[in-house]
Amino acid sequence: MLSSQLKRREFVSLLGGAAAWPVATRAQQPIRMRRIGLLLSGTGDDEIWQAQVAALQQGLRELNWEEGRNLRIEYRWGGADSQRFRAYAAELVGLAPDLILSNTTQALVELQRVTDTISVVFVQISDPVSAGFVANLARPGGNMTGFSNFEYTISGKWLQILKEAAPTIAQVGVLLNPTDPSGQRYLRTVEEEISKLGAQLTRLDVRDAIEVEQSIDVFARQAAAGLIVFPSPITSSNRDRIIARSVGHRLPAIYPNRFFAAAGGLISYGIDPVDLHRRAASYVDRVLRGEKAGELPVQQPTKFELVINLQTAKTLGLEVPPTLLARADEVIE
Repeated sequence: MLSSQLKRREFVSLLGGAAAWPVATRAQQPIRMRRIGLLLSGTGDDEIWQAQVAALQQGLRELNWEEGRNLRIEYRWGGADSQRFRAYAAELVGLAPDLILSNTTQALVELQRVTDTISVVFVQISDPVSAGFVANLARPGGNMTGFSNFEYTISGKWLQILKEAAPTIAQVGVLLNPTDPSGQRYLRTVEEEISKLGAQLTRLDVRDAIEVEQSIDVFARQAAAGLIVFPSPITSSNRDRIIARSVGHRLPAIYPNRFFAAAGGLISYGIDPVDLHRRAASYVDRVLRGEKAGELPVQQPTKFELVINLQTAKTLGLEVPPTLLARADEVIE
């Protein structure tokens, strides 16, 4: 009788242990590695781009995505070269990642050319509806969504602020990359607005560092001149050259991002690209967890920062109006 009871207890114990096996087995299963591609402007050794990628990585870690543990990231840096963007877009699509993130219009054009199935999250893309990347902001449709930075009409605001900072300006140059589709759209607004201010417009097309320096040198010979620098990988990558040439020629200039003013540019008005990259991690997370990119609404910027570098203003011999200083979010002494 005792022997039968012991055998029965052993059998029940065995059943209990067997019931726990699936739980233990599941706990020991390796974490599924996900892969994303980053098709980025600029270069990996530039502190501006490093800060943006670091913000994205930090945002992902906060959402439990850690590179090397459950996430593999393929980095491709296109600089400001449209041909390189085309090659890298095809290369990343060929790797069949779970998602691709891009932060420039040139790269997004190339991604749109080669895939309509892989989810794409974009960052700092101007007016993605009129650019043809999404159907509308609320329901993008297709395979793309993300975070926009400017509507193209902001270039009219840059013109107004520049004219307010330097009222005697009669000649306005716009520095843009002619191969970047967004530059043409910013230009249209300036062309529409400039006659209202009684000024003349000069278009400065730049594709590399040499053209940047030569264009500014030639334009600065005009009297009462001022410069608008459009957002572009080529202008961001050559910010030190642009600022040095502008200040050297005593040429008032306005820029689209704070990092220009922080580096010695006169005025900047725009959004914080580092913050946009950090916020983009939330959409990467949602897509990796199963949501469709085309069903996530495009997020628009909620804050624009006006930054004035007073030290540069003094170097230029420019007296910034008190009304403009009062509106500044930051004044660099």
